Amino acid sequence: MENKQEQTPKKNSNVIYFLILVIVALLGTDVYLYLKKNKSDEKIVYQNDEKTRLETELDSLEAQITQVNAGRTRMTVEMQAKNDSLQAKIKVLRSDLAKGKLTVAELAKAQEDVKQLRYFVTKYTADIEELKKQNSDLTVERDTLRTNLTTVAAKASDLEKQNQDLNTKVQVASALKLGGINVVGYKVKSNGKESDETKAKNVNKLKINFTVAGNQVAAKGTHDIFFRIIDPTGNLITATDGGTFTADGTELQATYRTSIDFNDDGKTYPVEWMSQQPFQKGTYTIIMYADGYTMGKGSIYLK
Repeated sequence: MENKQEQTPKKNSNVIYFLILVIVALLGTDVYLYLKKNKSDEKIVYQNDEKTRLETELDSLEAQITQVNAGRTRMTVEMQAKNDSLQAKIKVLRSDLAKGKLTVAELAKAQEDVKQLRYFVTKYTADIEELKKQNSDLTVERDTLRTNLTTVAAKASDLEKQNQDLNTKVQVASALKLGGINVVGYKVKSNGKESDETKAKNVNKLKINFTVAGNQVAAKGTHDIFFRIIDPTGNLITATDGGTFTADGTELQATYRTSIDFNDDGKTYPVEWMSQQPFQKGTYTIIMYADGYTMGKGSIYLK
């Protein structure tokens, strides 16, 4: 009887120990599941945070490309191809990150792709900046060349003007100038004899004797001499054989023309001019021209 009573408490004690072990096991399982769930939640949170970071970096890289292209630098075909390639890669990465949950492998690949993209964007930015610098240098060089060309053109224009002025001075200096002039009225009789005369009604010819001033730069040889004879009323006496000529930049009508052989020897040149109309009382002015310029003038007074 006593043995039976001793076995009953021992059996109850074993049941209690078993129940305790079951409870402990259940608690351990709950703790394991709880910790596993927390770890999984943390992993999801980490992946989401990483996706957000990568998307932000893509935004930054795209903004960098946009900014470096904002200078409107004329890109080479190679640079344009790089730009298009980078934009395409960003588009693909955005599409990948826009998917649902990424696996660890997909996230790792995205991280590596963004890393490579960052390198290429950095290199592309450096290449564009170098291209801008080269373009700027070329612009400066072009502007410098334009300035130099303008300066050279201005100098050439000045030299041309100086040359023209010099030629004009040479022409003026080489033009014959009157050394001296003597005008005498003559009466030519029917028998051909002539005598000097001072009365206008008796004069029918003028004799003009002149010399040419010494001129070492004047061309030796034949020179055309033009005469314009002004009557006492101030009118030019014209003649059918007088013709026209240019002097001092103006086209003029001549009364008479002749040629002389100039040798810079101080000789006197005689010219005789017969009027086709009677002479008037008063002063006649004789203006002479040679080599495109006024040569000099003389006059005679007839009573």
